[in-house]
Amino acid sequence: MKFIHLPALLIILFGAALEPTCAAEKSYALIPAPVSATWQTGNFTFSATTKILVSPLNNETRLSADLLAQLVKNPSGNAPAISEGKKPADGSVMMILDNSINNDEGYTLEVTSKEITVKAKTAVGLFYAVQTIRQLLPTEVENSTLIPGLVLTVPACTIADEPRFIYRGMHLDVGRHLFPVASIKRYIDMLALHKMNTFHWHLTEDQGWRIEIKKYPKLTEIGAYRKETVAGSQKKANNTYDGKPYGGFYTQAEVRDIVAYASSKFITVLPEIEMPGHAVAALASYPELSCTGGPFEVRKLWGVDEDVFCAGNEQTFAFLQDVLTEVMDLFPSKYIHIGGDECPKKRWEKCPKCQQRIKDQGLKNELELQSYFIRRIEKFVSSKGRNIIGWDEILEGGLAPGATVMSWRGEEGGIEAAKSGHDVIMTPGKYTYFCYYQCEDRTNQPIALGGYVPLELTYSYDPLPKELSALEQKHILGLEGCLWTEQIQTPELLEYMSYPRTFAIAETGWSPANLKNFDSFVKRITEMHKRYDAIGVKYYTGEYRDTKALKEKK
Repeated sequence: MKFIHLPALLIILFGAALEPTCAAEKSYALIPAPVSATWQTGNFTFSATTKILVSPLNNETRLSADLLAQLVKNPSGNAPAISEGKKPADGSVMMILDNSINNDEGYTLEVTSKEITVKAKTAVGLFYAVQTIRQLLPTEVENSTLIPGLVLTVPACTIADEPRFIYRGMHLDVGRHLFPVASIKRYIDMLALHKMNTFHWHLTEDQGWRIEIKKYPKLTEIGAYRKETVAGSQKKANNTYDGKPYGGFYTQAEVRDIVAYASSKFITVLPEIEMPGHAVAALASYPELSCTGGPFEVRKLWGVDEDVFCAGNEQTFAFLQDVLTEVMDLFPSKYIHIGGDECPKKRWEKCPKCQQRIKDQGLKNELELQSYFIRRIEKFVSSKGRNIIGWDEILEGGLAPGATVMSWRGEEGGIEAAKSGHDVIMTPGKYTYFCYYQCEDRTNQPIALGGYVPLELTYSYDPLPKELSALEQKHILGLEGCLWTEQIQTPELLEYMSYPRTFAIAETGWSPANLKNFDSFVKRITEMHKRYDAIGVKYYTGEYRDTKALKEKK
């Protein structure tokens, strides 16, 4: 394992995005690549008298001003004063909310030797502009140690920038292995640095329930802990176990802290509470919610369990509505993820209550029973002013009216949903599952969940299927990278498996498709290593090419 850096200087080899007079002269490492960048001669220098002027100055716009001031203060000792100002002044940084910027997340950045001017339609656009300035500043800004005599400069440039997609996310499963609050915040920091806007937090699983629910204390007293964990690669038979109890959860105070922290970075936290499957931890806590009555223990193996929430039991829905009520109080996100994937129907087939539900509702089979389950939850969530997201299995038996689909088993589910007028987030495992190996030679690699997803393959993905019309493509909100943590036990390994593949998701979600160039991306990643190293991030630095594909071509 190594660390990664994000230097200031980069190579933008996208001729179409640059003015012809500047392309060959200068280049700077920015990830994601901006829509348009022109580089001039000269630099803006932060001095002891530099001020940050903001129009208007409020709680939201101050977040960006505070971030920039802190970046400058840490290594130089100079703390730019922040105040409200209506127009730029020599030696100042001017941040302006300007309705002439079309995109809600877009911005313009103009740097001269005299001043820096940032314009954006919203506070989030100002924040993304500051992330660009951050990547243009020397890597020392990532260090909290004072460096006497340090001069901080930003190269003169004109940048106009906005995202391609409105949803640019990363997922993290804490059900199999959970991570400290500090590690979660650091994960959020890296998303913010690369202009990503959603952290998808997978909080419940067969192997552990990770969020405190006040009304149901057994969920964390019992459901948050398993007796032991399968060791190494799971086998079909004769598994060995580590013999170590494992568990933990996030208190509601910790959840609120993380949500507030993410909000300060203009990142939405999308909570996921799994249903009707992947529910063994909940059933171990409250076995009356099952079809058989148990008893159960929190699952020690990975994979899919046949015991799921009973769809014929009214108590199940009362429980889930109570849980979701507390979840929605903690998370202000527009969407609530309800899972919906990998739900075996074996228990429902033999359960008198489930069969009676099928009969009473005039359903054809257990697939339609799952659709009933999802629709009922969707109706409840919708009544609270929110919308549900589910994995593409929620298409089975008919999709709930207001549901958004995450297409993970390839693109087919997303295509089907978009064609029927539903919004879609693309997460096909072939390209976006970072629990898979990132190099073909696994000799010196940590055990992964399986599969092979090198950086080049992730970068090559385009979330807009050609099978969709231009109108249908509008339902593709964006894309997300996924980290399932069966084989990811530590914060260091979490980062090693995440980076730099996460940054490929960031660029695909932000930069225009015609500007994407893998050679340029790798050069910029290499330039970024010093910045990542300064931050202290652990990351993979092996083969970035898809060596398997190269061999097949030969």
